[in-house]
Amino acid sequence: MIEVKELTKMHGGRPAVDRLSLTAGPGTVTAVLGPAGAGKTSALRLILGLDSPTAGTVTVCGVPPRGRPRSPHQVGALPEPAALPGRRTAQAYLRALGREHGIGSGRVAEVLAETGLSREPRRRVATYSPAMRQRLRIAAALLGDPPVLLLDEPLAGLDAEGVRWARRLLRALAAEGRTVAITGERAAEAADTADRIVVLGRGRVIAAQSADEFTARGAAARVVVGSPRCAELAAVLAGEGASVVRARLSGAGRLAVTGMTAERVGALATEHGIVVLELDTRRPSLEEVLDELAAGARGDGRAGEDDRGPGRVGSGREIA
Repeated sequence: MIEVKELTKMHGGRPAVDRLSLTAGPGTVTAVLGPAGAGKTSALRLILGLDSPTAGTVTVCGVPPRGRPRSPHQVGALPEPAALPGRRTAQAYLRALGREHGIGSGRVAEVLAETGLSREPRRRVATYSPAMRQRLRIAAALLGDPPVLLLDEPLAGLDAEGVRWARRLLRALAAEGRTVAITGERAAEAADTADRIVVLGRGRVIAAQSADEFTARGAAARVVVGSPRCAELAAVLAGEGASVVRARLSGAGRLAVTGMTAERVGALATEHGIVVLELDTRRPSLEEVLDELAAGARGDGRAGEDDRGPGRVGSGREIA
């Protein structure tokens, strides 16, 4: 189990991780999501013992960091891509890594087979595709047979077949009772892989829910309305209880509205003499849901301004 309580890490006078609290339990895959700069990598380094926190606590299986990186027997993590030796074979690399931690060649053979890298034992890593290199990094994380796996973007670089393989592997590892935590920026991939979704923004948890609950957010319809008087229309709709944000689709002058039907939006526009050029109902993708949560953490969910000035709006985000 991973337990993080009020964890803070300051960089240059600013918090990279800000009073972060989260838990990843055994038997589940937990995905920690967020845009670049959300604090995912900083939190990961603190959990792994690669950095020391400014404040707060973090334990893995009840053990706090002890001033050095955690053992691969305790936590499996992906090595940096630059650490992969191009002139060696995968077998030679993993055997050398194993010797550092008292891991025998039998375990090396197991993880090579598990990651599909045992078919060409004499092939050098320099000739590997990005997908094969990612499989090798996953093999290195599995080498110590740890109870906890903390993997930074394990699906990155994999082809379609590799993504399906990695999902099956991660779920199988969790089914064995291990704690599996992954990071990422792509919401749809995470929702298909994880049991639980944690969203970070500005170094804090801004959402923590089951993958099913997160996916259900994408089922909520919203109205997209186009007008040359967006700010004025936004103020009208927000005044009637709708949540309104600027919708950045193709072109400008569009709003995304939730909590109100298209018919009601059109009626209010007509009532206030506001011309509507477009009125449509659509459902957001999971990437848009993630953007919405992140924008809420940034506090930038405003509808923006047009030539008539700013409009008062409810909470929301920009739709990419």
